[in-house]
Amino acid sequence: MPDSPLATAVTRWYDENARDLPWRAPGVGAWPILVSEVMLQQTPVARVLPAWQAWISRWPTPAALAQDSPAEAIRMWGRLGYPRRALRLHECAVAIVERHGGVVPADLTALLALPGIGAYTARAVAAFAYGQRHPVVDTNVRRFVARAVAGKPDAGPATRPADLAATEALLPDEPARAARASAAFMELGAVICTARAPRCRACPVTSMCAWYAAGRPAASGPTRRVQRYVGTDRHVRGLLLAVLREASGPVRRDQLDRVWHDAAQRSRALASLVADGLVELVGDACVLAGDHPDRR
Repeated sequence: MPDSPLATAVTRWYDENARDLPWRAPGVGAWPILVSEVMLQQTPVARVLPAWQAWISRWPTPAALAQDSPAEAIRMWGRLGYPRRALRLHECAVAIVERHGGVVPADLTALLALPGIGAYTARAVAAFAYGQRHPVVDTNVRRFVARAVAGKPDAGPATRPADLAATEALLPDEPARAARASAAFMELGAVICTARAPRCRACPVTSMCAWYAAGRPAASGPTRRVQRYVGTDRHVRGLLLAVLREASGPVRRDQLDRVWHDAAQRSRALASLVADGLVELVGDACVLAGDHPDRR
């Protein structure tokens, strides 16, 4: 069966225009790709690049990370945000060593069974590291497919089975070409078919796009408000973690008290860090997870 015209056109565009990102280099390996996919969740490429390079330089294999402490993973995560991802990556590395001999599995079911690896990441690793045919559907892909195929301005707030089916229907039958098309759809959604200012004149499939043919109708639902950061519990969590990352030993509670003026919010943020497994209490002091003095 011939490839879909959409997949052919977008893949040809990708071959000529894809950003030169290190995790896309030939032969880069499944572990660096897995790390990149976890880091790129809700984080721009520009911020991920230096963090990914430092991470892979220090821990080029799952075994290297598994041998280190969770605290070091949290420290290396720095200010990427959503630091639980660092813990999940450490847990994932330990599981890969224990279950798969230190090799990231190629089987989708085995990938899905790894700690912190959800449906999107598992399919991304299977496709981009192992050249398999799976619909790899993130926000960018959902938006592109919704516009090009269904003529809708967006695809809604969450991935549904229908999104996977619509994307899979566009993929070539041959696995390697399907994996390439998956990467191409994602890239087009990220740099051309963007949410707020799509560059339709630069798009390789404008003539096939149902949304463009319909006059690019605007979304009818409520617009998504930009969430503030400064002053939120998430902001205070980051301030507390920054102190703990820089410390060489336990940090007293009174030292943490200096980072934020609101005692109730500060206590709430610290309690959430403990509940998330990122921080441990040691008497009247705190340490990063796995950094208890007795365990060194």
